[in-house]
Amino acid sequence: MAEKDLDRKASFDHVEEIDQDLKEVEAQKTKQHGDAVLDIIGDERVVVTQEDNDRIRRKTDKQILTILIWVYLLQILDKLVMGYGNVFGLSEDNHLVDNQYSVAVTMNNIAQLAWQPFSTYLIVRVPARVLMPCFLFGWGTAQACMAASSSGLDVIRIGLKINSDKIASWQLIFIVVGSITVLTAPVVYWRIDSDIAHARFLSPEDKAKAIERLRANQTGTGTNEFKWAHVWELAYDPKTYLFGGLALCLNFGATVTTSFGPTLIKNMGYDKFITALLNMPFGALQFLTIMAASYATHKFKLKGPVLAAFMTPVLVGLAMLYHANRQPVVNQKVSLAGYYLMAFLFGGNPIIVSWMVANTAGQTKNGAILAAYNAFNATGSIIGPLLFNSKDKPRYLPGLRATLGVFAAMLGLIGLCMGLIFILNKQRERQRVAVGKPAKIKDTSMLTKYEAYGHEGGVGENALKDMTDFRNNEFVYLY
Repeated sequence: MAEKDLDRKASFDHVEEIDQDLKEVEAQKTKQHGDAVLDIIGDERVVVTQEDNDRIRRKTDKQILTILIWVYLLQILDKLVMGYGNVFGLSEDNHLVDNQYSVAVTMNNIAQLAWQPFSTYLIVRVPARVLMPCFLFGWGTAQACMAASSSGLDVIRIGLKINSDKIASWQLIFIVVGSITVLTAPVVYWRIDSDIAHARFLSPEDKAKAIERLRANQTGTGTNEFKWAHVWELAYDPKTYLFGGLALCLNFGATVTTSFGPTLIKNMGYDKFITALLNMPFGALQFLTIMAASYATHKFKLKGPVLAAFMTPVLVGLAMLYHANRQPVVNQKVSLAGYYLMAFLFGGNPIIVSWMVANTAGQTKNGAILAAYNAFNATGSIIGPLLFNSKDKPRYLPGLRATLGVFAAMLGLIGLCMGLIFILNKQRERQRVAVGKPAKIKDTSMLTKYEAYGHEGGVGENALKDMTDFRNNEFVYLY
């Protein structure tokens, strides 16, 4: 059996690269994280039943997912406070004219874009339990410092403090939201775990089973080694730019709603208090949309078609909003209904991130793709507000028209992504056939590592290695 397996490996087109990968995996045994994973797996047979699978997933969701949901909520809240602050006098108190408010909105995203090369490195090198609280503390501090601004908002958005001699309504919003974020940092450090090997909520037996559960997604186990080869592969991977384009388009529109949404409602003829009330259903729709999008992708096992389905109401809503604002007298009901339909775009981020991560393997490549995603995200968030100039108020027709075009382009990008994934899956099928493996492979997540190795021609042998999706011929891309 061993000789047959070696023959299969010897027939692989890039045998020298495979050997190098195996050497790198063995070298990881001397590293702390590698030692932890290898010690957990050990040499004993690991059996994962469906009951084990469900139990470990529930434990992980309870411990990790609840924290991540709260952090994501704070992130959304951070994007919303600028819009609410503007309704409650931020621009007036700071004497912002023309596109100065738009520039202030974009400065945070410019800083985020500049930070991405460092973020790529830190995501791989620094444990999540340390990195996430540090980010939260810095982000919350900058948010609270926004309240101290009487001029120079663009500087504060990057994190410096300017003195102020009064507390206005918009300042109180920044203080409260920033303080909540700062206080969240130690809670995250207390509750979060960096990886399976260091998961305090799992027993040693469950850690081994949890690692075995990773075999199905073929994305490998964690390592703290930063591999430049993964970064280079990311640079010539067309998926990087297609997923990045989706992130840019989506967050172009998201920033418009978070930074200018309340202003758009106010300009329909409502006062600031009614504006705040009318924006509450939009927040509720965001929550429901995110939950519905997550359920739909799980239910139908598809990412692209679900994403397209959720972006269609956004396109319809923008068309309604644009049409209503072109009329001599704005129809408030049509405008408000169109604005509410834009809430569907917030179901897109979880789908894009999960779609992108599911189609990327290799620890460094996964960290780099997330950094690239954030860079495209920041770029969209920079461009979006700049197209909404105060000279175009109260209807902002040029900005609405541009946003409408962006979401039409996004639907086209989704189609291109699915076409590329079809081509990549066909390539992997040909690679598997060339080395004696079946063209169509089955899910091996419920098999032991010994059963998986050699199963249908060695399928499962690459699952726990730190291999990229381009290098792993067993990788199956998801639509």
